[in-house]
Amino acid sequence: MISWTVAAPAVGAAFAASLVEAVEAFTIVLAVGTLRGWRAALMGAMAGLLVLALLVVLFGPILNRIPLHLLQLIIGVLLLLFGLGWLREAVLRYAGVIPLRDQQAAFAADTATLSQEAMSRQSGLDWIGGITAFKAVLLEGLEVAFIVIAVGAGHSLLLPASLGALAACMLVLAVGVLIQRPLARVPENTLKFGVGIMLSAFGVFWTGEGLGIAWPGGDLVLFVFAAAFLLVGLGSGAVIRRSAIWTAQ
Repeated sequence: MISWTVAAPAVGAAFAASLVEAVEAFTIVLAVGTLRGWRAALMGAMAGLLVLALLVVLFGPILNRIPLHLLQLIIGVLLLLFGLGWLREAVLRYAGVIPLRDQQAAFAADTATLSQEAMSRQSGLDWIGGITAFKAVLLEGLEVAFIVIAVGAGHSLLLPASLGALAACMLVLAVGVLIQRPLARVPENTLKFGVGIMLSAFGVFWTGEGLGIAWPGGDLVLFVFAAAFLLVGLGSGAVIRRSAIWTAQ
C-alpha cells in the first residue's frame, strides 16, 4: 500500500523538476527548429529520447538487485546533494546575487550561436542542428531520469514519478507547439526553489531510512523536513539580499 504522504511529494517533485528541464530543452529545440530546420530539430530530439529510453531499459533492472537500505542510502545522499544544489541556486537568484534565467534571452543566445553557422549550411540534413537538439534533450532528460529514479525508487514509486515527469513534458510540448515561442512566463526560479526543498527533504528522509533511523511520525516527517528547508531558504535569501544592499550602500 503506497502512502499518499510519500506519493504526492514524489509525483510533485518529479513533475516540477521535469517541467523546468523540459522548458530549457524546448527553448534549445525551438531555436534549432527556427534557424536550422524542423527536420533536424525533431530528429535530434527523438534520438535523445531514444537514448534515454535505452538507458532506462538497461539500468532500470539493476535497481531491483540492490538491497533496499543500501539503495535508499545511496539515493538519499545523492538526492540531498542534488536538491541542495537547486535550492542554493534558487536562493541566490531570489537574493539577486545571480540573475534570473530568462528564456527569451536564452533563446536569443541559442539563436545567435546557431546563426553564426547558418551561412555554411548545405543541402540535406543539418547535422549541427540535429546534434544541438540531441544534446539538449539528452542532458536535460538525464536530470529528469535521475530525479524520477531518486524520488521513486525508495518506496516503489517509479511508475507514479514517471507519470508525473511525463505529464510535465507533455504539457510543455503541447503549450510550446501551440504558441511556438519560448515559454518565458514559466516561473522557473520558483519551481527550482520548490523542487530543491522537496528533493532535499526526500534526501534527508531516505538517507535516514538507509541508515536504519525510525523517523517519528513515519512518512509525515517529510513535511517537517520540507518546512525546515523552506524556512532556511527564505531566511538565507533575505539575509543575503539585505547584506548585498548594505554592501552597495
